[in-house]
This record gives sequence, structure tokens and C-alpha cells, in this order.
Amino acid sequence: MAAVLVEHFEARLGGLVGAWSARDGAPEGAPQVGGFTGGCLGGGVRSYATIGLHATPLLSRTTGRHLHLELLGCNRPVLGDETGPFPGVLEYVAEQLLAGRKALLRGDVLRLPMALTPGGAMTALYAAIPVYYDDAFASVVLENGSDVAVVWLVPVTSAEADVVERRGGEAFERELVRRDPDLLDLDRPEITLD
Repeated sequence: MAAVLVEHFEARLGGLVGAWSARDGAPEGAPQVGGFTGGCLGGGVRSYATIGLHATPLLSRTTGRHLHLELLGCNRPVLGDETGPFPGVLEYVAEQLLAGRKALLRGDVLRLPMALTPGGAMTALYAAIPVYYDDAFASVVLENGSDVAVVWLVPVTSAEADVVERRGGEAFERELVRRDPDLLDLDRPEITLD
């Protein structure tokens, strides 16, 4: 486990309280998923991040450069589900990225095979800069000199994902700033943009 990376996460997300190893049969390079509590967002927010995805460089389709990424997912407590959906979701997304060797870029939408919560409306993820944290949290330089970007996976509805794909991430982010929804609430109302 990269000490600098874990320290970077713990400084904002709270203490590392556990880590899930990659499942049997996972692609080579599949990372652990760390669970953190007591972070700066308070309110019982549960935070999860991949630890080790950065070891596999992923290709940017826009620049052709290889990027080093870690994924972040945060949510308020989910009634009846102590850990919430993100340990499995981060594992799933990391495996998809490793299989395709393509980076997830800001403004990308990733459709999920099922809703994040049973009967819930959040069925996709929007790749964002982790704006709920200080600017320095968006990247970290590791012991080996790798510059690692932290990609925040924001839960979105299918309709929101459709709008992002039609109008682009910048338009969606402008609307988020204007309306200021609670992006940590997996049951938040849908944002209509059209």
C-alpha cells in the first residue's frame, strides 16, 4: 500500500478503517478498496477509494498520454446498508478501466448495470474533480514520482447522464453550481436540465 497515497486520503477522508482486496478472478492490477471514516465532510459520510489503481497507467483518449488514477466514492449513510454501494462499485469501475486500459476523464459518464441502491434512481456515475475537498486533494505525487489524479465518481440518474452526454460535462457542472444539490445523498431529487 502506498503510504503517501493513504496519508493523502486520510487527511481528508478520515482514518482508514478497512480495505477490501481484489476479488478472485479480478484482472491483473485490480486495486484494493479502502474505507475511511471521520473525514472533513462530517455528517456520517462514508468514503471509499481505490488504493493501487494508479499502478496501471490508463490511456487518455484526448491527449494520448498515460494517466495514473485513483477512484473516490462518497455517500451519506444508506438505511439498512452499513457500507453502502461504493466498495463494490469502485471494484466494478476499476475492473472496467483495467479491462479497457482507458482512463476515466472529467465529464465522462459511466452507466452501471443496476441502480446504486435497490429501487434507487442513481444508475450512472459522473467523473468529476473532488470539489467538496480542498484543491490539493485532486492529485498527489507518490514516492516513485507518479502524479496520481483522484477521480470523484458522482452518482447521477439516467436522465442526468443523458443530458451530460448530449450537452457536455461543463453544462452539467454549471447547473450543479447553480442548484447546489447534496451529491452525497443517493436519494437526492433528479436535476432537470432541459
